[in-house]
Amino acid sequence: MTGHRTPPGPERLQDDVTAGPGGAMTEEVGVVTGDLTIATSARPDGRAAVAVQYTGAEEWYTLTGSPSPLPPGGLAALHSEVLHRVRRGGGAEAPR
Repeated sequence: MTGHRTPPGPERLQDDVTAGPGGAMTEEVGVVTGDLTIATSARPDGRAAVAVQYTGAEEWYTLTGSPSPLPPGGLAALHSEVLHRVRRGGGAEAPR
């Protein structure tokens, strides 16, 4: 199974995080654990795509629940919530 490459976008936030026990759930490969990179990208429809990769890898995977609606705090607030969820683990998903 292979993931997709996330194209650079006009509004995109990216951070490295260590997943908590139980990791993060992806559409393509199921749970991913360990050191991950999370990218949250704004879409023109008012939602945001959330992608995850093993830090340093080339392939990106879709975090289950993505795309997510943008909250009142915008892209930064959504990205912060996703990072919090992944750090907590438990098969973390994007907010719906």
